Amino acid sequence: MSQILSDKVVLITGASRGIGRAAALACADAGAELIITARTVAGLEELDDEISKAGGQATIVELDQSDHEAMPRLAQAIGNRWGRLDGFVANAGQLGQMAPMPHIDSEVFERTIDINLVSVWHQIAALDPLLRRSHAGRAVLVSSTVAHGAHAFWGGYAVSKAGLEAMGRVWAAESEQTNLRINMLNPGGTKTAMRAAAFPGENPDTLPTPEDIAPAFVWMLSGECTSQGERYRAADLI
Repeated sequence: MSQILSDKVVLITGASRGIGRAAALACADAGAELIITARTVAGLEELDDEISKAGGQATIVELDQSDHEAMPRLAQAIGNRWGRLDGFVANAGQLGQMAPMPHIDSEVFERTIDINLVSVWHQIAALDPLLRRSHAGRAVLVSSTVAHGAHAFWGGYAVSKAGLEAMGRVWAAESEQTNLRINMLNPGGTKTAMRAAAFPGENPDTLPTPEDIAPAFVWMLSGECTSQGERYRAADLI
C-alpha cells in the first residue's frame, strides 16, 4: 500500500480485534502513526507487536468507552505529545440485546446507547480542537446498515447507529468552513465476532473479512477524501 497516510497521527478506538484491528494495521501500512485504544490490553499489545514488526509505530491506550472523564485526559496527552490529531476512527461499540423493543433490559439498552453514541460525543468534544489543528483532519464514524430503515429486534444498536449518523452530519455541517472532514462508514456484513453473535446461523466464510474492507478507512482518512457529512459503504470504496 502507498504511504498515503505518511506523517499522520491517527486514533482508532476498539482496535484490539475485528474491524478496528484491521483498520489500524492498514493505516500503519499506509504510513500513519497510530494511537490504539480498547479495554483489552493484551489484544492491543499483540497489535502493537505486529505494527512494530512491520516497521510502524503505535501508542497503546487502555480505554473503556464508558469512562467519559478519560477522554479529556487522552486529548490533553495527545496535544502535549503531537500538538494535533490528523485522523479519528470511532469504531468501538457493542451489539447490545437483540429483542423486541419493549423487552430489552433497561440497563443493557442504556449501556448500548452510552457506548455506541454518548461516548462518541465525549470523544468528539475532546478531540475536535486537535483535529482542527491538522492541515487535513479526518474523522470516520463507523455506522451500520441498521441505521436506516426498519430492522426489527435490533434494539439499542439500531437506535445508537442512527443517532451516530445524525450526530456526524451535525458535526460535519458545523465544520464546513474548516479543514476537518467528517464522514460515516458502513462496513456492511463482515466476518467479525459481533456479526456472528447477531447471525449465529450464517456461514462466516461467505462474508468479507475486516482486512478486505480496511482500505476504505485508509482512503477516508487521507487527503484524497474531501467529502463532508457523507455515508459510505465499504464495498463501494474497495
